[in-house]
Amino acid sequence: MSDKTLAELGESESLRRTIGRLVSSDAVLVGPGDDSAVVSLSENRFVVTTDSMIEDHDFRLDWSSGFDLGFKAVATNVADLAAMGAKPIALVVSLAVSKDTKISWLEAFADGLSQALVELAPTASVVGGDLASSDKAFIAVTAHGDLESKAPVLRSGAKPGDLVAVGGTLGKAAAGLALLRSGGSAKEAFDDLVSFQLRPRPPIELGPVAAESGATAMLDISDSLVKDASRIAEQSQVCISINSSDLIGFAAVLEQAALRLNAQAMDWVLFGGEDHGLLATFPNTNQVPKGFKVIGTVKPKNQDLVQLDGSAIEARGWDSITG
Repeated sequence: MSDKTLAELGESESLRRTIGRLVSSDAVLVGPGDDSAVVSLSENRFVVTTDSMIEDHDFRLDWSSGFDLGFKAVATNVADLAAMGAKPIALVVSLAVSKDTKISWLEAFADGLSQALVELAPTASVVGGDLASSDKAFIAVTAHGDLESKAPVLRSGAKPGDLVAVGGTLGKAAAGLALLRSGGSAKEAFDDLVSFQLRPRPPIELGPVAAESGATAMLDISDSLVKDASRIAEQSQVCISINSSDLIGFAAVLEQAALRLNAQAMDWVLFGGEDHGLLATFPNTNQVPKGFKVIGTVKPKNQDLVQLDGSAIEARGWDSITG
């Protein structure tokens, strides 16, 4: 593994060394190395999403390794595809880092991209991108997904009487962030929670399953359970009613870390983001697939977007502009 910097190797050699570490998939007809990629689709529709991460706003280099950031860049984007019911097929990754960045860091970033695809989205691959220099690190990903003849699951389809369910975890990434911010020894004691913040593991496979099972609305929980529930409520013109008793299991696994930090585990569950689990609504119990847990119901529209145990709750969570 080289200790040379990007400035010493130059763009072409840096890209050559990085691209060679990426995995490919069956959907790729022309991959990295040409002016554009060519990807095969099963039909004439595809899903596309994009997301960016900026140093000192979305991540810190003293917390996250190159591998962590590569992994997270994939996870956050394929979760958006899954939330539409699509199968991830291709990602384009643009990266800007300091000229003094070691090529070994860039190789670790590529390894993180590849490992995340192997674990989370084995049907997808990185098909291209860009490499540039910047005073602050910047990562931008555009991801594409195949609906495979299914209708996309939107945020606007929830109906009164539907069940509200969660696929994946709640609060673990928020707990991990609090542990990192604590700056003490607690983060070593709860390294599994820190890992959920640095390398989210959304249940990508549940997105297409939910779509096939008749999900009426769905999104990935990136900013917080309550805030993202409010987005479904607003788009669908309904009220999302959540039962705290159905969230106890999510909070229970966070209690020891919460005690260590003098925090409230339920706050992480309700108002913490970045687990990138799936929040979906289903017409009835028989249509809620394995892997989802029912946490509430959809009510007719009223003055509240989201209720907890029948009372209005503020839609707090992460804001990509204000933090």
